[in-house]
Amino acid sequence: MSGLDMSLHMDTGDFIKGSDEIQRKQLPMATAWALNDTAQDVLEHIQHRMEVVFDEPTRFTKNAFHVWRAKKSNLVAKVQERPSVGSKHYLKVQERGGRRPKTGLERMLSSSLAYDGFLAAIAPAAGAKRNRFGNWAPGQRNQAISAIKGWSETGYKANATKDSAARNPSRAAYFVPQKSSKLSPGIYKRTGRGKREKIVKIAHFLDSLPSYSKRLGFHDGAEQVFESQFPMHFRRAFKKAMSTRR
Repeated sequence: MSGLDMSLHMDTGDFIKGSDEIQRKQLPMATAWALNDTAQDVLEHIQHRMEVVFDEPTRFTKNAFHVWRAKKSNLVAKVQERPSVGSKHYLKVQERGGRRPKTGLERMLSSSLAYDGFLAAIAPAAGAKRNRFGNWAPGQRNQAISAIKGWSETGYKANATKDSAARNPSRAAYFVPQKSSKLSPGIYKRTGRGKREKIVKIAHFLDSLPSYSKRLGFHDGAEQVFESQFPMHFRRAFKKAMSTRR
């Protein structure tokens, strides 16, 4: 076992010694079935573990792992990250603890935004819209990022020009304050004009990356699940294999 990958296998040597020829022929298939059923139990244990350590984990997070199934020719089952999320780092950080890497969004803004401070990370502020999982709502996030990418030191190039404001005075404008501003670093939303103008901070710019303690515990309890469930699954699988032999 290493990282977020867990291999399950069983040494059937002792069982083979006491088996007849028919039993030995059925043994690989029975073992593969039992390993796969046990791997599914381990996967469900990990998903339950996520519900304990995370606050309302998203479906994307809970479905980050899958079972790589054993075959009679390869008696190894694995519980591992799906290829589609293998490049994501947040679960790895939650497993080992420590400082997380920059996200793609943070790298993009660090290189493209004309911001005169140091931008290491972005975190939603109190004024941000949240989805039901407590994360920054993608709709507002995308709208804000689209707007501030047009920002320059002299003002907006797009999405917040005087002409666009005149056409739609009720439209929200997003901006990043300059270093000389009294506003703290981040992304702000401006609505209304004149006396009705309202400015709300929706995202913080952080000068260091967040650091996490170990939380996930990917392997915690998984070995116990294997030891307790495999014998039961194997007995049932072997009985099935013997009943379907040709």
